[in-house]
Amino acid sequence: MVPVDKPDDVNVIIGQSHFIRTVEDLHEALAGVGGPLRFGLAFCEASGPRLVRRSGNDPELTNLAVRNALAIGAGHSFVIVLRDGFPVSVLNPIQAVPEVCTVFCATANPVDVLVAVTARGRGIAGVIDGEPPLGVETDDDIVARRDLLRAIGYKL
Repeated sequence: MVPVDKPDDVNVIIGQSHFIRTVEDLHEALAGVGGPLRFGLAFCEASGPRLVRRSGNDPELTNLAVRNALAIGAGHSFVIVLRDGFPVSVLNPIQAVPEVCTVFCATANPVDVLVAVTARGRGIAGVIDGEPPLGVETDDDIVARRDLLRAIGYKL
């Protein structure tokens, strides 16, 4: 288990891809969203020089993505960290990148990455995203949820 290191105001997206071009294509997908989005990304190569490739528009977030990618250490995995934006705004462009195979999570919650280790290397088996439910929403909770989505501009 590898805990993702991130401040509370940062969202993280963790996925798997298959080609060195991933770094440039993910950067373009994120930059194309526009607005004030700040991001950093890191991609673990699985062959050749096996480097952690990196990019972003914020050096602090790029370094954070690199640190988490190194800790996870799974071939062909990527870590994107976001500030001043939400995963819902970037998930479709990320998933449209041809080399992206899987997105394991997109969240602001605390995250643990379950990493399997074999003689060949490391791979992401899954993630633990946040905490378990404490109950079922009430009618008041439904109203609060709907109000929140409208207050932050995600529903009209």
